[in-house]
Amino acid sequence: MNTKRWIALGAAVLLFGLSIVINMASFALSNNFTSAFEEIISLPENGYNETVLELGDSEERIAILTVDGVIQNTGGAASFFGPVGYDHQFFMDQLQMIKEDNTIKAVVLQVNSPGGGVVESAQIYDKIIEIQEEANKPFYVSMGSMAASGGYYISAPADKIFLNKETLTGSIGVIMESVNYGELAEEYGVDFVTIKTGPYKDIMSPTREMTEDEREMLQEMINDSYETFVDIIVEGRGMTEAEVKAVADGRIMNGRQAIEAGLADHFGYLDDVIAAVRTDFDLAGAEVIEYGHSQNLTSLFSMKTQSLFGGDLESQLIGRLLSDYNAPRMMYLYGEK
Repeated sequence: MNTKRWIALGAAVLLFGLSIVINMASFALSNNFTSAFEEIISLPENGYNETVLELGDSEERIAILTVDGVIQNTGGAASFFGPVGYDHQFFMDQLQMIKEDNTIKAVVLQVNSPGGGVVESAQIYDKIIEIQEEANKPFYVSMGSMAASGGYYISAPADKIFLNKETLTGSIGVIMESVNYGELAEEYGVDFVTIKTGPYKDIMSPTREMTEDEREMLQEMINDSYETFVDIIVEGRGMTEAEVKAVADGRIMNGRQAIEAGLADHFGYLDDVIAAVRTDFDLAGAEVIEYGHSQNLTSLFSMKTQSLFGGDLESQLIGRLLSDYNAPRMMYLYGEK
């Protein structure tokens, strides 16, 4: 960057620092500072809190869980340059707490996701099955604007699936992608030197064409994961393999099409799903709670940094460079990574 850019960046950092001071001062003046400070230092060590959405019997509770975003293990939600998003380990911890908490009698899983990693989706699915079978706790799913691919995978074992007419779901299948920029690099005189121990060590390399042998190897892997996807829908939805495969070609569908295909049960929003759980499992007086991340200074700083640096192309490129490199992998995913 030139001198002007460095000066601009320095000014932005200074303004950011001042904004934190002003926000903290404003917060202290508009609230009881002592109680606010005590609240900050007394945040749960496990990083979650419970919010009561509907008052009721605390010994008979309905838990609301949410999967929002791409299902992948990114190492947690404390991204320096990004907002708090889906945290895989946090969600798995929530599922374990659901299993161990005897006051939780039923679970409503909100899904708003285009899917994600094959492994992460399978971990969620396995844990839900474990809770259903070992703790005898039913799961109802409330789909949001999208519950596609891996988003549907984790919904499949639910006792009932609710969605909206406008919900995008389906996209049953597996995808694995990479970018080949070998010809572009050659055009600019870039030469890639690769030293490897075997002919397949750089399979799906972005600098060369894939061989037919390599394509067959990867296709076999993809097919195995696809068959697993089909099997969990067969088991979860009580459909035949032929019925599942008739729509398991990667197509996306809306709520009406999903119900007609047997992939969902009813139209309804979250309130409708909670009401159905109360009726179906004699939980009319149950308390309804929701798990969430505890707000702390790290998440505050993350959100402020995102709003400051998220706008221009240069800062986006810097953020991309600072993020971890992701090698090609199999995904239950609709749309772009």
